[in-house]
Amino acid sequence: MDARRAESLKGLDLRAEIDRLRRERRAVILAHYYQTPDLQDLADFVGDSLELSRKAAETDAEVIAFCGVRFMAEVAKILSPGKIVVLPDMEAGCSLEDSCPPDEFAAFRSSHPDHISLTYINCSAAVKAHSDIIVTSSSAETIINALPKEQKILFAPDRHLGAWLSRRTGREMLLWDGSCIVHEAFSETELLKLKTLHPDAPVAAHPECPAHILDHADMIGSTSAILKFALESPAETIIVATEPHIIHQMQQKAPHKRFIGAPGADGNCNCNMCPYMALNTLEKLYVALRDLSPRIEVPEEIRLRALLPLNRMLAIASGAATDLTPAQTTPPVTGD
Repeated sequence: MDARRAESLKGLDLRAEIDRLRRERRAVILAHYYQTPDLQDLADFVGDSLELSRKAAETDAEVIAFCGVRFMAEVAKILSPGKIVVLPDMEAGCSLEDSCPPDEFAAFRSSHPDHISLTYINCSAAVKAHSDIIVTSSSAETIINALPKEQKILFAPDRHLGAWLSRRTGREMLLWDGSCIVHEAFSETELLKLKTLHPDAPVAAHPECPAHILDHADMIGSTSAILKFALESPAETIIVATEPHIIHQMQQKAPHKRFIGAPGADGNCNCNMCPYMALNTLEKLYVALRDLSPRIEVPEEIRLRALLPLNRMLAIASGAATDLTPAQTTPPVTGD
């Protein structure tokens, strides 16, 4: 935010102004678990990315303000094409999305026509449009197990999540070479030191973590699953190996427990905080609601193509479809 704009916001009660604009714009405010506590506290819904977009789609809101990263706001637009979707900072991207450019992914798909494409939701709308089925960290295992055993699978863009799923399901998969900079920042050495200090504390880890971190985890799952585990575990101290802002929700719901973020390389760095998520602020949210900008737009052709693999995921994960044969898949498309 430039100095002139920052000066114009001085003296404003930002929370009150955001509440006013929320009412005037008929807006719903979404905040991912990795957002700062001030954004989580004023949001209408806090949660995982797809969960948030689905909740927003069910409301009669005319505007969705998504405090998260760009691919999440794109999913909200894909599911709610008639609503205005704003992102407080358009530079709030994702290292996984950046690792998988649409043209390179399309070429990768075309070179493996006998593989079905399972694509992690942490990718652009254009990459989703080149995919057979979108998956989340909570639905991926179910979907893989629903595929015919002989079906070849390629998985993108997170190689660590893909490798974990391969171990869980026993299925060989061709993996795209992408990763999350946050979950790669955890240090095995520092984690072992922390476990020595807290021998009774279980480790809850996100499957985007590398195998050398997951090997020490007592529970592996999505952010929502980690939160559920943290609240239901009888342990009084829990080590959390994912972006540490989720601990705000844990502390609110279980203030009697102690939650410790897994450490980075020097045991004390902030390298496990997502720099993209940190771009969103109260000031930027206020401006986004005031100006209805920056606005997320997804070309209708891309939106419809991306919606198809999202709907396939929801159908299989819900049990409405128990199988997806190769004949049901859409061949790779060329160009956007």
